[in-house]
Amino acid sequence: MSILTVKNLSHGFGDRAIFNDISFRILPGEHIGLIGANGEGKSTFMNIITSKIEPDEGTIEWAKRVRVGYLDQHTYLEKGRTIRDILKDAFKYLFDLESEMNELYLKMGDVSPEELEEMLENVGTIQDILTNNDFYVIDAKVDEVARGLGLTDIGLDKDVNDLSGGQRAKVLLGKLLLEKPDILLLDEPTNHLDEQHIEWLKRFLQKYDNAFVLISHDIPFLNSVINLIYHMENQELNRYVGDYDNFMQIYEAKKRQLEAEYKRQQQEIAALEDFVARNKARISTRNMAMSRQKKLDKMERIELPQERIKPEFNFKQAKTSGRLIFETKDLVIGYDNPLTKPLNIRMERGEKIALVGANGIGKTTLLKSILGLIKPLSGNVELGYEQSIGYFEQEIKDYNNNTCIEEIWNEFPGFTQYEVRAALAKCGLTTKHIESKVKVLSGGEQAKVRLCKLINRETNILLLDEPTNHLDVDAKEELKRALRNYKGSILLICHEPEFYRDVVTNVWNCEDWTTKIV
Repeated sequence: MSILTVKNLSHGFGDRAIFNDISFRILPGEHIGLIGANGEGKSTFMNIITSKIEPDEGTIEWAKRVRVGYLDQHTYLEKGRTIRDILKDAFKYLFDLESEMNELYLKMGDVSPEELEEMLENVGTIQDILTNNDFYVIDAKVDEVARGLGLTDIGLDKDVNDLSGGQRAKVLLGKLLLEKPDILLLDEPTNHLDEQHIEWLKRFLQKYDNAFVLISHDIPFLNSVINLIYHMENQELNRYVGDYDNFMQIYEAKKRQLEAEYKRQQQEIAALEDFVARNKARISTRNMAMSRQKKLDKMERIELPQERIKPEFNFKQAKTSGRLIFETKDLVIGYDNPLTKPLNIRMERGEKIALVGANGIGKTTLLKSILGLIKPLSGNVELGYEQSIGYFEQEIKDYNNNTCIEEIWNEFPGFTQYEVRAALAKCGLTTKHIESKVKVLSGGEQAKVRLCKLINRETNILLLDEPTNHLDVDAKEELKRALRNYKGSILLICHEPEFYRDVVTNVWNCEDWTTKIV
């Protein structure tokens, strides 16, 4: 029996179509990877099936009593509640049952024997539900998931109002995993996780008995947990059995076959049209020409899918910096409390360094301290000379009401409109994206707008904080190529070894410096 049945779904925004007459169903236990380029509609898909968006056409039918868990990072977290409180909310239905059972116990002294028997039966049923759902080991389950996602490092008694966007995402993911719904809907859950916690989530999903739909551009992670691919492209949704690698083999073979059939048909059409043009005027051959014209009119034309724009990132080079990039003297970074031991580290021109380690130990804080955006608790940072720094920030909190054109024009007022449009198009954005407001774009499209600003400014040092978050496979590969070819120096925070190992000359593990237990 299907968990979810979708029939003849069509949807779009303005004159931009996202889906056109798609139908599918999800069965219990299926582990689905939902893939497609940035802007193809993966997050829209999630919003439609969870009724956050009403489709233009089609029906969405969930099976009765199906519990759906959706990782929605816009969920409101109430001030004054702790991380532990939010995680324990996953078991609210069990706490409600316990309250119901306790009320029945209190009433038992004032009822007739018949009512008592019915109450005892209800209490027994509730007790079975509590026991079967591990109610009496909830604290242990909460601690296990919190440890796996690195929330114990933050502190389970911390007020959720004081959390960063990344920490908040971890709390919501933890609550969702503890709920163990019949189907999990996960939209890029690894974006705020480091390597250690991605590994834990991978093991969790591999053992997950129920169904899930996972959006991820982290292909090794995707391959390790899914058994089906749903591919979104050109308003279509196609199903492939197996992992991403298997999908790519079949997809490429189908693409080559379609191109060959298209080529053959175009040759046939050209020959028929030529015959009709040469023979329709002659009385002796007019009937043959009309026959071929009918064949042309009835022919079902093969159409090749519209080619997706592939991004092209080429960083503009400023004149060479001095030999020293930065050097720290007994630098201690943090906010209220120290995040590191005193640091004495040095980076020189031409080095490309990856900062790795668990979340929350100060990787972003180190970047901001080097830039002077945060004052160190003690010690100092010495910067070299002739530095032109490009900074890619992980979290942009400002509510952006600009169009993409305005966003780039504000940064480069000397550009013509043609130059602005060309710069955005080179980053893989279509005309419709370019004319849209930044706030309506997907996370990947927004990242491309920010990269557009970065590559069009002359730099000799790049400080990049998780630049691969939200980027699709093509954009990630192109960014990797651009960073390998970059002649300047790079300090990069990234949780994907398969991305940074081909780029960097050195890896600094920040866990060696931290004051925290990891």
